[in-house]
Amino acid sequence: MNQEIALRNEGMQILINNLGPVKAERFISLIIREPFDYTEWQRNLFNDMSVKELSNSAMEEIKKSQK
Repeated sequence: MNQEIALRNEGMQILINNLGPVKAERFISLIIREPFDYTEWQRNLFNDMSVKELSNSAMEEIKKSQK
């Protein structure tokens, strides 16, 4: 299987596992339908969080995934 297909499948599975199939499909539709600059979005994603807040949030996500 080529790498692009594997990545697409893995990404879709992550979306489905975290959002459920309906919300995952809605998310994909939004990305396709609306102009979206991922790089700009990523730059601004955590602007309102301090490094400590971001670290604490990441640690909480790790704890949740280990349960």
